[in-house]
Amino acid sequence: MPRTTTLRSAPAGATLGAPLLLAAALLAGCSKEEVSHYKVPREQPAPSAAAAPAPPPGMAGDVAAPPRPDHGLRWKLPKGWTEAPAGSMRYATLKPPVKGKIDVSVTVLPGPAGGELANVNRWRNQIGLGPLDEAALAKARKVVKSAAGAVSLYDFSGSGDKGSRMIAGLLLASDGNSWFLKMVGDDAPAAAARADFLAMLESLRLE
Repeated sequence: MPRTTTLRSAPAGATLGAPLLLAAALLAGCSKEEVSHYKVPREQPAPSAAAAPAPPPGMAGDVAAPPRPDHGLRWKLPKGWTEAPAGSMRYATLKPPVKGKIDVSVTVLPGPAGGELANVNRWRNQIGLGPLDEAALAKARKVVKSAAGAVSLYDFSGSGDKGSRMIAGLLLASDGNSWFLKMVGDDAPAAAARADFLAMLESLRLE
């Protein structure tokens, strides 16, 4: 007779025990590899703001004033006008006796300071006007004679509720410095102070 073999089922605990132990061992091995191969460096603290180096002079938002020239520009102050001490980029600040928004400044820069066309277009931009070319610049220019030299005069009207106006003179002096005398504000006070401003330009002299 053929031999009969009987297969007996192993208990549930015996069947699952070995695979569970094997899986646990593999997981333990993976954990060790992950710890040994993926080390995260300790995060360094952010540098304190107080330890940051101080910015060099003139780079903290304020522009350093240019050196004062050897020969200063002088003028005859119109009647009723006042002169305030210079500061920042200005050589002087003047105030005409008129009502309304108006500012008169005197500024000096060494050399040509970018050239006449660039400066005039910068002034025009300040009151909302477009740039000029060389031909239009020549048509807009008037000349005021003074003891300090010829002053190129420009008179521009901008836009706005009250209207803005800029009357500016540019003098390239014999010492090589560029002087800018600029009156800007609302149209009415600028018109009221214009004659005195032109008289002041005529009185310019270098000392």
